[in-house]
Amino acid sequence: MSLDKIRYDAARHRTKRKLCSSFAFALTFHYLCTEVIGKSGGRLLFAPWPRTATDMPQRKIIHIDMDAFYASVEQRDNPDYRGKPIAVGHSGPRGVVATASYEARPYGVHSAISSAQARRLCPRLIFVAPRHEVYKAVSMQIRRIFLDYTDLVEPLSLDEAFLDVSHERSATLVAREIKKRIWDETRLTASAGISINKMLAKIASDYRKPNGLFTIAPAQVEAFVAALPVERFFGIGEVTAQKMHALGILTGADLRQWDRASLVRQFGKAGILYYGYARGIDDREVIPNRIRKSISAETTFAEDTDDRSRLTNVLTEVCDEVWSRLQRHRFKGKTVVLKLKFDNFKQITRSKTQPSPIDSMPLLLRLAQELLASCDFEGHKIRLIGVGVGNSPEIAPDGIQLRLPFDDLI
Repeated sequence: MSLDKIRYDAARHRTKRKLCSSFAFALTFHYLCTEVIGKSGGRLLFAPWPRTATDMPQRKIIHIDMDAFYASVEQRDNPDYRGKPIAVGHSGPRGVVATASYEARPYGVHSAISSAQARRLCPRLIFVAPRHEVYKAVSMQIRRIFLDYTDLVEPLSLDEAFLDVSHERSATLVAREIKKRIWDETRLTASAGISINKMLAKIASDYRKPNGLFTIAPAQVEAFVAALPVERFFGIGEVTAQKMHALGILTGADLRQWDRASLVRQFGKAGILYYGYARGIDDREVIPNRIRKSISAETTFAEDTDDRSRLTNVLTEVCDEVWSRLQRHRFKGKTVVLKLKFDNFKQITRSKTQPSPIDSMPLLLRLAQELLASCDFEGHKIRLIGVGVGNSPEIAPDGIQLRLPFDDLI
């Protein structure tokens, strides 16, 4: 091989390395500064990451949240309960409060606490057995009201939903009319939040409960979010809020000081959402037909236990129920999740992911048993055990083949 040929190949190799290095930098910069907005001809389409909420499409979103829904239905149907502290749930030693009326809340009674604790907090508390079929019927009645105003209704549960009314002149007037109709037709009150996206609308609906209506207008978003305590942000729970407080993040203004990469390092992929939330950004659309993301079942023990043999037997029953639901809903998932709630009400989850979907009851049970065996109870007994299957390949494909425009680099 001639010396000129060697020199030519060496120069060509150096050029390739520079191109690759430059392309890697450009791709990294592109990822940090843009977001995927769609697909066209097999290629991903990108747009600059919005810097503020006003850079986002200006939707008109309403979040309707029924006030103490279960308890309010019971007070509506039974005059003896009106004006008195009631809790929907079972009053036995293993009972849990599903919903508490507003008369019970000043005593510290709220959903998810044990019935025994609720009774200690409010000795006059009246327990009412839940009537789920009645709640479902009322929920459907309310949903029909929503559909008179828009087809874009996304129920989150029996007692709350998002509505996209971007086609209306005033979302606030629509929300006020919906509240009035709910009262006229069901004799129940609802709180409404109105803003330019789902995150802000949900925060707004909680702002003046009960029977409240609160609007966060586009011009108010930046100041409102800056003053908001981080624990009031949608999706930031107690544990995450405590971590943020330890990092000196107390308000939206503090959160906004962090760049996206730093938030991702601290909080994983949720950091991308927090970055947007600090700027009032939430580009999620209202989805009328929500896709099922998981199937689960759980059971509460009559008495707390740390007997591993008994736990394994009950785990088998729970897995059998989960498997039946998987087949009934024709759902497939690759991840098994074990949920344990201890006698001190602390809750933990453990998960294991397979390369392919769970395809048999024996496999589901084996994975759940392995997860249970890996758990350290730390001297506590188990109050509740649950199993779930998620991570459906139909919802989250294994990967997307990126078609990168290499020709444009030459």
